[in-house]
Amino acid sequence: MGWSTRELSELAGTTVKSVRHYHDIGILDQPPRASNGYKQYGVAHLVRVLQIKRLTTLGFSLAQVAEMGEDITHPVQSLQALDAELAATIERLQRARMEVGLLLRHSARPDLPPELALAGNVGDLSDADRSFATYLTRVLSPSDLDAYGELLRSPATQASADFDALPADADEQTRVDLARRMIPEIETLTEQYPGAFDSEIAHDHRTARKIGAVMSEVYNPAQLDVLRRVALARQPDDSADN
Repeated sequence: MGWSTRELSELAGTTVKSVRHYHDIGILDQPPRASNGYKQYGVAHLVRVLQIKRLTTLGFSLAQVAEMGEDITHPVQSLQALDAELAATIERLQRARMEVGLLLRHSARPDLPPELALAGNVGDLSDADRSFATYLTRVLSPSDLDAYGELLRSPATQASADFDALPADADEQTRVDLARRMIPEIETLTEQYPGAFDSEIAHDHRTARKIGAVMSEVYNPAQLDVLRRVALARQPDDSADN
């Protein structure tokens, strides 16, 4: 007498849903049906389900199991590929555990990488700055990320605090005055942390445009106007060469 789907799943230590999924993706043959229409699984089906469980426990995906088929002897290439995947996974998990340990020891936020989360003033970042920093972790290279972290460790200034608090409807004179105060501070920071201002992405126009689009979303119109004024003031004066 054969087994039902539920009985097969219980014998194999899996679920009915898994058995049905194995059928759907073609790695488990459909069993014959009894006269009453119920499926009748046999030993071969049980062995195949146990085989699938063993392979997936090792780390093979169901797609890889499907590629190997049922005639499994010693798939050297598949095992070598799996070994490389497992090594990469172990390295990733070890790195993640190291970062989690750092975050725990320093009571730092987990939404930023350690290079930024452990920066001295990161806890004082405005919501806009934090959002922008979160995006930069996606596009900065490791060396640029380190440089940006060093920049975040620099002491906060009155101008930077005023920029964070600048309302969207700030009048023009307030924006002009703030930009004028920020220019020498940014010049000083550029000299102290050149890597944060002359990063690889600064020369990638496509990425720079994406960064500009993100900035337009996280900073309010008045802040964007101040940043524009600062950028214009820092551009080299080409007329001086004429």
